[in-house]
Amino acid sequence: MASVNPFNLSDSEEEAERRPNETVDTERSPSDGAPGPPPSNPFSPSADAEPPTLLLAGSRTSPSGEGISPSAAATSAMAGGAETRLSVDAIAAQLLRDQYILTALEFHTELLEAGRELPRLRDYFSNPGNFERQSGTPPAKEQVLGPGGPLNRAGSISTLDSLDFARYSDDGNRESDDRVAVLEFELRKAKETIQALRANLTQAAESEVPSQERKNFKSSPEIEEPIRPLEKRALNFLVNEYLLKNEYKLSSITFSDENDDQDFELWDDVGLNIPKPPDLLQLYRNCGTPLPSPRNMTDASVGVDFSDLPGNCITQDTPRKPDLSQQQQTEVVQELEYQIGLLNNEKQSLAEQIKKLQCEIQTLKRTVSSPTPATLELSSQNTSNPSSSKPPTDNGQYLDIRGVSEPQTDADRPSTQSTLQSHSQSHNKLKNRPPVQFDKPNRKLSPVFQQALLSFCRMCSDSRLGAEVSRIADSEESVMLMLGRCLPHIVPNVLLAKREELIPLILCTACLHPEPKERDQLLHILFNLIKRPDDEQRQMILTGCVAFAKHVGPTRVEAELLPQCWEQINHKYPERRLLVAESCGALAPYLPKEIRSSLVLSMLQQMLTEDKADMVREAVVKSLGIIMGYIDDPDKYSQGFELMLLSLGDPSERVVSAVHQVFIPAFAAWTTELGTLQTALIPSLLARIEKLLRQGEHSLDEHKLHMFLSALQSLIPPLFAVVLQNAPFTSRAKLHGNIPAIEVTRFPRPASPLQDVATIIGSREMLSALLLLYDYQLEHEGTTGWDSLLWVVNQLLPQLIEIVGRINVTSSTCVHEFSRFFWRFCRTFGKIFTNTKVKPQFQEILRLSEENVDASAGNGILTKATVPIYATGVLTCYNQEEDRKLLVGFLEDVMTTLSLSHAPLDSLKASFVELGANPVYHELLLTVLWYGVVHTSALVRCTAARMFELLVKGVNETLVAQRVVPALITLSSDPEISVRISTIPAFGTIMETVTQKELLERVKMQLASFLEDPQYQDQHSLHMEIIRTFGRVGPNTEPRFRDEFVLPHLHKLALANNSQAVENKRIDIATQLFEAYSALSCCFISEEVMVNHFLPGLRCLRTDMEQLSPEHEVILSSMIKECEIKVENRGMADAQGSMSIASSLVGEDAKTKFLSKMGQLTTSGAMLANVFQRKK
Repeated sequence: MASVNPFNLSDSEEEAERRPNETVDTERSPSDGAPGPPPSNPFSPSADAEPPTLLLAGSRTSPSGEGISPSAAATSAMAGGAETRLSVDAIAAQLLRDQYILTALEFHTELLEAGRELPRLRDYFSNPGNFERQSGTPPAKEQVLGPGGPLNRAGSISTLDSLDFARYSDDGNRESDDRVAVLEFELRKAKETIQALRANLTQAAESEVPSQERKNFKSSPEIEEPIRPLEKRALNFLVNEYLLKNEYKLSSITFSDENDDQDFELWDDVGLNIPKPPDLLQLYRNCGTPLPSPRNMTDASVGVDFSDLPGNCITQDTPRKPDLSQQQQTEVVQELEYQIGLLNNEKQSLAEQIKKLQCEIQTLKRTVSSPTPATLELSSQNTSNPSSSKPPTDNGQYLDIRGVSEPQTDADRPSTQSTLQSHSQSHNKLKNRPPVQFDKPNRKLSPVFQQALLSFCRMCSDSRLGAEVSRIADSEESVMLMLGRCLPHIVPNVLLAKREELIPLILCTACLHPEPKERDQLLHILFNLIKRPDDEQRQMILTGCVAFAKHVGPTRVEAELLPQCWEQINHKYPERRLLVAESCGALAPYLPKEIRSSLVLSMLQQMLTEDKADMVREAVVKSLGIIMGYIDDPDKYSQGFELMLLSLGDPSERVVSAVHQVFIPAFAAWTTELGTLQTALIPSLLARIEKLLRQGEHSLDEHKLHMFLSALQSLIPPLFAVVLQNAPFTSRAKLHGNIPAIEVTRFPRPASPLQDVATIIGSREMLSALLLLYDYQLEHEGTTGWDSLLWVVNQLLPQLIEIVGRINVTSSTCVHEFSRFFWRFCRTFGKIFTNTKVKPQFQEILRLSEENVDASAGNGILTKATVPIYATGVLTCYNQEEDRKLLVGFLEDVMTTLSLSHAPLDSLKASFVELGANPVYHELLLTVLWYGVVHTSALVRCTAARMFELLVKGVNETLVAQRVVPALITLSSDPEISVRISTIPAFGTIMETVTQKELLERVKMQLASFLEDPQYQDQHSLHMEIIRTFGRVGPNTEPRFRDEFVLPHLHKLALANNSQAVENKRIDIATQLFEAYSALSCCFISEEVMVNHFLPGLRCLRTDMEQLSPEHEVILSSMIKECEIKVENRGMADAQGSMSIASSLVGEDAKTKFLSKMGQLTTSGAMLANVFQRKK
């Protein structure tokens, strides 16, 4: 007993189970009071007669008793005695006449599934006029528009021709699909019209050539008759069919594009009113002779008369061709022998099939316990005419258990000998199943009665699904054929969230299915399985594609999978394009190398340049990296280099990250094999950096510099691997023995596993062995004969140091980029290499000695970016005690040298900024500055005081209190006034960043001493520095400090400047005050401070500007006017506020409560009324 899934029982199925008991009641006309007698002639056209009662059989699939032979029908009619069965057309006419439109539609659908189309129903449901109202006529006065009546053409009623059951899936749009259904119907009707016109045109075209010309062609065979348009279209169709069958899909696509006026999917589009001819292979094998029609081939496989073979004709014609060479005669004999072998194989296979069928017939004859109508019919036919038994339509691949046997047409038989041979081979593989025995009842019923009796069993084998259910596959190939037919109908009805469960089934079928067209359809379903696949679903599809590729080989991957990728390269959903990009990389190892380096590379390049989605371009870059790992065409190097630059310039950070993680390591590995890493790739990037520096002396494109330098940085690990693999000691590296493990901090952390030197070398054990020999070689034996390392030392390093000297030292971004590059470079190549090869080259250029203080050459290089990059990129690579001492000594020497030579301090500042970003170096920098604080030279002490300003922002408050402030207090009491002035910016920065009150009070006292001590009253430089510092830190400092200290002292300085006698000093102070007041005007200033200090200070400054700078005086006047308006408005608001402060507070509270109540309201009107009720 077959199991039934209760969750698959739909409403329609339950209704169908109830239908046998409700047939008479539901299908009787509602106007009938009682069932009347049926008319004597059910086909009578009279419409006035009373509608007859419809007496239908219980089976929905055979409403007219379909499948019952006339004798059985007569027997059952005699047995029934009183009822006359109606014809199908009479039932249809009755349903349409009584306006049972939906019932008629369902009846029409069932007839279509049974393969019996009724013209009356077809014409009715394919005519849209039956479903439209007449425009301009009120519904109440409408006339009947025919048997269907006036029905409005609505979106919910689709004509049968436009009914698409796959439309209503999870992701469909019902509203738009209604319109699509109507358009599909109209398109179908237009195609039918086109087919009719094409038939007429065919007849006309066949008679285009005049009869006289045809006579000329026949009488003169040497004159070739020109090809007709219809012949050309037929040949095009056959050529395209040949290309598809033999998996030349790309050639087929090109051929279709060149003949875009022809539909290669439909033979009727050719316009020939003849059956489709055999394919090109059969035409070739028959040497141009016309093939016999399928009807003539029926008996060819049963008995073979060798005198009738085409070879007989050839041998008879041979004496008439004496010039036929011996070789040609041998070929003719071989061809004849080949045909004889094919016919013998065919004869044997058919004989076996006949024997098996006869055995099955005998078994079915003995089976009486549950005989099927097909069994009885088949046995009666075979007993009457045993020679007419024919093999089943599937050549014995299926065990047919259908209730009604389908007659086999001549067109269903194989038309070629190769097809027969393949089917016979698959048939021989079937297991010999013993015949199934059933108990035979001791009854004497006639076979016709048994057949009629069994017709009441509710089986449905006439529909597509019923046909699939009724036959069970008994071989692998038949299973694949069944899956290929069923999967396209299953997929649209599976939930989107669960469709990935179908991937194994689709892939297995696509791998093993024998038909290329079906395989193509299945792979199309696979790539369109999910509308917007997520990461997990894409990974599942990719896993399946790789398994498919491993199973079928490169040829089928190219012919079947790549076209699916190409079709979706411009899909509207980015997830689908992402699937294409990932597929190209996943399938790269399984493609032919020519396709890998041409078509796939071009596809990815197109997506990289055209796709707008970041995640798609990221996947493209990763797939390009995989392609670079498998490409072996040296001519593609330039294209790979351009792709690297193109992807590096991508605006998305995730794309650029993928370039460094995947593409550059793979591309570097390929250039290593080509031997162009040191000769082409790295020199090309260096040349572009130099060109960029030459072009951008005034405005450097820092983005491009970062792009090229980051690419160089990603090439450091493969460069070091090249040095190790081409070293003199490489052949001596041994993996056995006690090999120490590599230190965790030996190499910088790689951006990806592909940048790990151990991955590039092959294993950590091999890398460890090579590193031991590498350090020993550098320390004891030198670099003689080590060409790869000599190139790094003698060419790469000098060029890099020269580039470093040309970048702008004030660009913190450039300094940071080059610093990180040299840090990774030195850490990768090791400490011995850094100490013996890198540091000496920098030290030779910098020449740090006090004897060269006055030499312009020595001072020039100290002001360049070489200093901060050497300090932060080379000297910080290793953090041992001797390394820290070397860094401290270098910074002290640079500070001393620059101070004594009065050189700009930009290089020293850049070093402090870069090192100060890392808290590890704060103590070290404070040590360097303390060296400057106690230095004997005032110039060095001034430099140290200015460096404190840069360091304070990043140092924690504990260090500021313990180390910075004491040093600044010491410098503020220095004998040299310039040193004391140099401490003011650092004190201002402390006021801006520190929050400890005790610390702020100490700084405030020190600044107050500078302003109030009489000895500083005439110190113009000190006043300038204080005003500049106040303008810089005032907006960010504590408001109390600004109101009580900064603004009052600015007022005093502005007032004192009015009486300044020296004009230059007066204008300097006035200009600096203008900048400070402009910055402070954006702050909130209390009314008291505004009236007592800010406005008076501005008026004093305006007095100076009236005489010194009139353009500044206009701006100051507007500032004063604006401040006065603020003061007046604030006073009026305060006066009004003091009178109604209580009421305002109450009003605000009430407003807040009211708004909160309104925010809690729902749509209920009763709750809205409750808001305004007084509390009790």
